[in-house]
Amino acid sequence: MSNEVIIKNAVKRYGDFTALHDVSLTIREGEFFTLLGPSGCGKTTLLRMIAGFNSIEGGDFYFGEKRINDVPAHKRDIGMVFQNYAIFPHLTVEENVAYGLKARGVGKAETAKRVAEALELVQILPLAKRKPSELSGGQQQRVALARAFVIEPGVLLMDEPLSNLDAKLRVQMRSIIKKLQRRLGITTIYVTHDQEEALAISDRIAVMNQGNIMQIGTPREIYAKPENPFVAGFIGVSNFLSCEVVSCAGGEAAVSIRGEAAVSIRGEADVRVPVRRSYTGKAQISARPEQLFFSETGMPGKVLFSTFLGDFIEYEVELDDGQTLVINEYTKDTNAVHELGERVHIRFDAARISLYDENGEVLSK
Repeated sequence: MSNEVIIKNAVKRYGDFTALHDVSLTIREGEFFTLLGPSGCGKTTLLRMIAGFNSIEGGDFYFGEKRINDVPAHKRDIGMVFQNYAIFPHLTVEENVAYGLKARGVGKAETAKRVAEALELVQILPLAKRKPSELSGGQQQRVALARAFVIEPGVLLMDEPLSNLDAKLRVQMRSIIKKLQRRLGITTIYVTHDQEEALAISDRIAVMNQGNIMQIGTPREIYAKPENPFVAGFIGVSNFLSCEVVSCAGGEAAVSIRGEAAVSIRGEADVRVPVRRSYTGKAQISARPEQLFFSETGMPGKVLFSTFLGDFIEYEVELDDGQTLVINEYTKDTNAVHELGERVHIRFDAARISLYDENGEVLSK
């Protein structure tokens, strides 16, 4: 049976260095939850604390209603998939997968049945008698997956399991992992620094930086509504522009009764942005390439570069102030192609961009 995982005010220190700062989150039963962030952000440290491999300097960890802070790693009812697979080189595929079941005292007949089912699920049953040295990297990863979930753990932990595979195989394996997780319903906590991988595979994502959680949300929420400039810049491609939130036309307040703010971008473009609270002063806009468009008016610039990518053309446009923006124009929406050096004007899809105050706190709805 899968477990809900609850973390309250987790702290991890290494001497004078604090690797995790008062981290709290709840991972739902049966959820595929990803810890995402750059190297050194604390994601693997947190995963190892959940596993019981790292000490806990502060906070409480629960599997369901059971506090596990003092429970040894081998008694935490977890399955673990490591970056380097960690399968035993002297054992065959089926012996590797059976290892955890034997350690739990499962009978021979039941072990054989469950091993065969696991190998069938990851599509390597014909390789059952082979040694790891006779397998490809992708096949070894499937062995590691089968070994982790065959014991039917309450929580499955995965630490950058695809990072050693080539790009095409990573895409194949992430699909396999997600389908297996949905079929088995195991609460899964997955660590990666790959934004695309996290967006493709997760039910929810916690974006981490310098030992803090910057935002928790679904892949769509994280991408479309980043809560701060770090998330906006780390996930996908974002264009950042300095701006100012000013009074609305006609002397209205900065936030009108419709919940909109008037935003001036370097005096070259004005937009109305839906906002959640009142604010005036310096601010910053982040906009995805698909949230910008060519227009008759707006911020002036010239086309520096274009890349045809099938569904869309990616343009780099240098504004007159020297800043470069990335814009995606979808081929289904236009038959025109902007030439290199062409003078253009750029505007925003104001309802979709993100607006932050000078402290980096989100203003936009």
